[in-house]
Amino acid sequence: MANPYVVLVRLRMRAQTVYRGSFAVEILASLGATVSGFGELYVIFANVPALGGLDFAAAVLVFAIGHVSFSLADLVVGHLDALPTYLRAGTLDAFLLRPLPVLAQLITADISLRRFGRTVAGTAIAVVALASSDVDWTPAKGALLAVTVCSGAALFAAFFVGAAAVQFWLVEGTEFTASFVYGGNYAAQFPASVFATPVRVLFTFVVPAAFVAYLPVLTLLDLPGGGALGWCSPVAAAAVWIVALLGWRAGLRHYTGAGS
Repeated sequence: MANPYVVLVRLRMRAQTVYRGSFAVEILASLGATVSGFGELYVIFANVPALGGLDFAAAVLVFAIGHVSFSLADLVVGHLDALPTYLRAGTLDAFLLRPLPVLAQLITADISLRRFGRTVAGTAIAVVALASSDVDWTPAKGALLAVTVCSGAALFAAFFVGAAAVQFWLVEGTEFTASFVYGGNYAAQFPASVFATPVRVLFTFVVPAAFVAYLPVLTLLDLPGGGALGWCSPVAAAAVWIVALLGWRAGLRHYTGAGS
C-alpha cells in the first residue's frame, strides 16, 4: 500500500506541472529573489574591497549557502504561512479529523515546485563561489559543506514551523513572525560581522542565522572565528526544532476548533 504522504506529494507535483508553459514562467519568476539578492551583494563589492572581513568570493559563498538552505526549507514547508487562513476559515478542523499527524498533513498539503528555481540558481552560484575560493579540500570539509546545507535547511524549516505555531494565539500575526523567519534568511546571507553587536547577538543566539552559512564558511576557508563553531549548525537546528515542536504541540492543544 502506497504511503499516503507520498501519494499527496505526487498529486500536488503533477497538478503543478500539467501546464508546462505556466510552470516554466513561474520557475523563471522565482529566480527574481536570487538575482536581486546577488545584485545587492555585487553593488556592495563594487564600492568596497571586503565585507565583514570576507572578500567577494567568500561573501558570495555565504550568500549562496544561506540562499540554498532557505529555498529548500521554503520549498518543503514555506506554505505553512497559510495556517492563519486555515484557522480563520475553520478548514484546519478537517486535518484534525484525519488519522494522521496534523503537521505532516499540512507539510504535504501544498508543495510549490516553482520555488525550486531559487534552489537551482543558488546552487549554481555556490559552485562558482567554491571554485573561486581558496578551499583546502579534505574529506572533513566536504562533509562540513554537506552538513551545513542540510542543517541550514532544517533550521529554516524549524523557523517556519515555530512561526506557524505562534499563529494559534495571534491568528493575524503573520507579519510579526515573518520578520523573524525572513529576517533570519536575510541575515544568513551576509557575514554576521557586518551587523551591530545587538543585532549580531540576536541572529546568533536567539535566531541562530549565523550558523546557517557564515560560521561554517569561516571554518571551510580556515578563517579566524570559525573553528569548532562551524560544525555547530546541526546543534543549532536541533535546538530550534525542539522549541518549534514544543510550540506546535502547545498550539494544537490551545486550538478549540471553528465550531461552537
